[in-house]
Amino acid sequence: MPGDVIRVETDARGVATLWMTRAEKHNALNAELIAALHGAADRLGSDPDVRVVVLAGEGKSFCAGGDLRWMQAQMDASAADRGREARKLAEMLEALNSLPKPVIGRVHGNAFGGGVGLACICDVSIGVAGARFGLTETKLGLIPATIGPHVIARLGEAMARRVFMSSRLFDAEEAVTLGVIAKAVAGGDLDAAVEAEVAPYLACAPGAIAAAKALARACGGGVSPEIIDDTIRRLVARWETEEAREGVAAFFEKRPAAWVTPVK
Repeated sequence: MPGDVIRVETDARGVATLWMTRAEKHNALNAELIAALHGAADRLGSDPDVRVVVLAGEGKSFCAGGDLRWMQAQMDASAADRGREARKLAEMLEALNSLPKPVIGRVHGNAFGGGVGLACICDVSIGVAGARFGLTETKLGLIPATIGPHVIARLGEAMARRVFMSSRLFDAEEAVTLGVIAKAVAGGDLDAAVEAEVAPYLACAPGAIAAAKALARACGGGVSPEIIDDTIRRLVARWETEEAREGVAAFFEKRPAAWVTPVK
């Protein structure tokens, strides 16, 4: 059931914390978690008693990106099925991105691939010092397609290109410089830092907040249906390549992919 992979806790002020609860899998995104997050976004967005949403993860990691077993299954799927799965991911991200409430990311641990995407759809994300980040898709022969528009909207093209293609990991301090998170704090200070972002909204008119967020997204260009369609086409095309097959196979076989050149 979707409730097994998420949990929503709402306090008396109307602050809803949306927890990803696949702790044993580092909150990696699979079909079940994607559907649960999308459903939660729809419910929270339409609930008049919810004033602010905090996106959080249980366990050691915020989100380790795409679940590799889920990704491996795409290798044996048809192009149409791959497209449907990619669309579900893209629509979940856009549902959270367009949620008419402020969304605060509580990035308590590592965020890779789709985890970076989730941090970037939040209105502001706070991370912990010591966490690692990375857009790691190209190591697998894939591309950060469905998360791409949200990452570039947050970082800007120039900053995005520093980390978009290399799959290199970067620390929380660089994540601040790039714009993935707004600040990095000690683990013990994370909840207080998140609360400092939440509290001002409780003095603001909910309808005005929703209208102001919609205005910001409109002025920023937003993520159009055409862009979403294009990212899906690009991802499906990537899945068709020999590089993708080799990259995913190498991961599961715990060996370097064919293109890896040893560093001297």
